[in-house]
Amino acid sequence: MLGDILRFLLEITFTLFGAALIARAWIHAVRLHPFNPLARGIYQATNWLVLPIRKVIPAGNSIDWTSLVAAWLTALAYLALMWLLAVGSLIPAALVPAALGSSLLMVIKWALNLIVWLTLLQAVLSWVNPMSPLMALLQTLTAPLLDPIRRLLPRTAAIDFSPLILLILAQVVLMMLARLTYGLLGV
Repeated sequence: MLGDILRFLLEITFTLFGAALIARAWIHAVRLHPFNPLARGIYQATNWLVLPIRKVIPAGNSIDWTSLVAAWLTALAYLALMWLLAVGSLIPAALVPAALGSSLLMVIKWALNLIVWLTLLQAVLSWVNPMSPLMALLQTLTAPLLDPIRRLLPRTAAIDFSPLILLILAQVVLMMLARLTYGLLGV
């Protein structure tokens, strides 16, 4: 039972922190103002890891490579700790390449989960309170993903189906990643 509790706490902690690192990269990509309260909160929560890495790997103009590398390292630490809890030893050297690949898949999984949650939040908020101050932030974050889908979909009178299509696509990719990740390390 203690092992299950520790695994649960590790999963929650690392998933939230990994999502914050991906959100940091996403905020950089959409050029959200750094004084936005969400951006400031994410920067403050992740600076302890990102800033030392930034000395070695600079952020690009449109892609924050530092935050993505930090997310990958976080996923690698998560997988190593989960392996340690499950097996009681460090990952064997023969499985290190699989762990590196699996941690990359974990980062993609975290990014897709972030997309799902932001899209769901935006869809629900658009029905409940479309004039909420949070809507502008959510639209800024999700527009790069929803706009291409909107261009492909036929116009409907009042219903925007692009969030539904994005959610379905994200869930399909998450299912494929789950199978692939399990095949690599069994995690």
